[in-house]
Amino acid sequence: MSKLKLATAWLDGCSGCHMSFLDMDERLLELAEIVDLVYSPLVDAKEFPDEVDITLVEGAVASVDDEKKIRKIRGHSKLLVAMGDCAVTGNVPAMRNPIGPEKILDRAYIENASAQPQIPCVVVPKLLPVVRPIHEYVKVDVYLPGCPPSAATFYSAITALVSGEPLVVSALTRFGA
Repeated sequence: MSKLKLATAWLDGCSGCHMSFLDMDERLLELAEIVDLVYSPLVDAKEFPDEVDITLVEGAVASVDDEKKIRKIRGHSKLLVAMGDCAVTGNVPAMRNPIGPEKILDRAYIENASAQPQIPCVVVPKLLPVVRPIHEYVKVDVYLPGCPPSAATFYSAITALVSGEPLVVSALTRFGA
């Protein structure tokens, strides 16, 4: 049997979910026997592959680049997993919603700048008016809540998804799981 293709992606968030993913430690070697990690901030692939079996997405949709990326990921993934509270609910990135992107950019790049105060227009993507969880843009198949989900949650979820066994998220997300 060939290995399933696994990808992870990072939108607007803190990378805590990817750090928790890495906390699987030696269990990563076990996963490497059943999946190939084909795209991730953890590997050198620059373009999202055409066909991925399972994609775990961290972060909320906060910019036009995020929206474009999540739509491409959904279009090329058989199964899309919202990993972590930012992907599931918007969480911390959505805290800017009552303030708005213009005031956030002004505060960061004008008010607090000691030299050359200006809002970047090349490196920083255009922010959307409101930060939203990924399910408001694309279909999500599985939700893994937590900030971040534990390494045990990731391991249990991935092995269940690969094997086709039932995935009981509530049992995975209890403290200390």
